[in-house]
Amino acid sequence: MNRPDAPAPLAFITGASSGIGQALAARYAAAGYRLALVARRTADMQAWADAQGWDASRCRVYGADVAEVDSIVAVGQACIAAQGVPEVVIANAGISIGMDTAEPDDLHVKARTFATNNTGLAATFHPFVAAMVARGSGSLVGIASVAAIRGLPGHGAYCASKAAVVVYCESLRGELRGSGVKVVTLLPGYVDTPLTQKNRYPMPFLLSPAVFADRAFRAISAQASYCVIPWQMAVVAKLLRLLPNPLFDRLLAGRPRKHRQTKTEG
Repeated sequence: MNRPDAPAPLAFITGASSGIGQALAARYAAAGYRLALVARRTADMQAWADAQGWDASRCRVYGADVAEVDSIVAVGQACIAAQGVPEVVIANAGISIGMDTAEPDDLHVKARTFATNNTGLAATFHPFVAAMVARGSGSLVGIASVAAIRGLPGHGAYCASKAAVVVYCESLRGELRGSGVKVVTLLPGYVDTPLTQKNRYPMPFLLSPAVFADRAFRAISAQASYCVIPWQMAVVAKLLRLLPNPLFDRLLAGRPRKHRQTKTEG
């Protein structure tokens, strides 16, 4: 339990300038947390934070590109120096770009996707691990996706990167077992954000960012090791995983692919 004079707990959130990241920031603020918000679009993020009436004692904005390891590590270190060690670190920043392996430029898309969604996630956690272990508490939250469950045509970079998030977080959870530091893996289904609004295919069980953020907050607070949100997508994902490959391939035949144009969040 915090002392009466102790500062409010701190949440460090990447990709916080829009969509899921912004909704998570609002939810943690509503729960009384101080915020460390990270994104590339710092002006937009600062304007939004100012509009909420949050001063520097409540919220600090940091600019970083998580695909650049030195950039996000430096921001994590700056956060510790300015605000202390967070109770919760949410590696939310990510990109989702359609790819076609036959297109030479899309090999660079795949490299960029992994640099952001995977190496960037590990680099987001890195500055905080030793300090959280020394304190004996904290939560490291990786945002994966139900797209991690099976590969979808035209989504090779995104699906593979999100499957890697699941496995990486599972590995990290084992490494930190007994330390008091928890690793939480969240797998969103479809959430109505700039990342999904131009999708060319149906999005069942679509959630608003605020609804997703509330359910995510509860899962993180419960220290769930793995949670699909909403639960209906967990059922769909498990059924898809059980389908034999020939049937799965026929089911997806002709499904519209994700746009190959760049679309980023955070």
